[in-house]
Amino acid sequence: MAQREELTRFLKAARGRLAPTDVGLPAGERRRTRGLRREEVATLAGMSVTWYTWFEQGREVQLSAAMIERLGKALRLEPQEREFLFALAQHRPPPLTGRADEAVRPSTQQLMDSLSIPALVIVEDWTVVGWNALVTQLFRDYAPLPREERNLFRILMLNERYRADPERYREMARRLVARFKWDYSRTAQPQVFETLIAEMQQSSDLFREYWEAAEIRSHFEDVNSATLPDVGEIAFHHTSYAIEEVPGQRLILFAPADDASAAKLRRLSAEMA
Repeated sequence: MAQREELTRFLKAARGRLAPTDVGLPAGERRRTRGLRREEVATLAGMSVTWYTWFEQGREVQLSAAMIERLGKALRLEPQEREFLFALAQHRPPPLTGRADEAVRPSTQQLMDSLSIPALVIVEDWTVVGWNALVTQLFRDYAPLPREERNLFRILMLNERYRADPERYREMARRLVARFKWDYSRTAQPQVFETLIAEMQQSSDLFREYWEAAEIRSHFEDVNSATLPDVGEIAFHHTSYAIEEVPGQRLILFAPADDASAAKLRRLSAEMA
């Protein structure tokens, strides 16, 4: 089944389920079939009838992301339908819209609590919104911190505990800024990032240096460590994963980086049980 054919079927079905009164248009004369006409969809989306007709017919018409967004709003698409439209039209996920839902779903929290490794959830501007007990034990307790003090990017770039090894800190900062630039390029709410960017430009020489560099990263994996009295240093390899149910949220998992670290983490987990 050609994707262009599926796009045609999807758009026809989407406009076919809407009546003019659903979108604020007068009912007009009686219609033989329910649904919006192509010219009505085009008007609502702010595009020409010809372009919309060609697009719906599956011709090789390339619409910008902004035009597809307007089309999705005109057709009253649900979030999953919006993603489906972008996938068919541009073969990529849609841009993130608005402030991400910061409520951690019970199933996500249950998953984190069931893990024997540290896990936390951040939203697109890197604010931590969820975590498990091992994060509190090994890194920090986010519970008493107000939202503006739970930004992981700010913490990693400015907290003195990460500067003990200058060479290691410089490498971490380079990777962090490269990934942060990627997230900034995809956001639909740049003002949220720009407030933090302005603060970092005032507070961090390394941030200014790397922000002007050309490097970007679409993913971020690295090794970090935590040191606890009576336990010693535990090295972690951390990776992040998109949470499909909540666009904009990412789950970060910290897996032991070696056998010695795994043994120490098991010991700590046993003591906490």
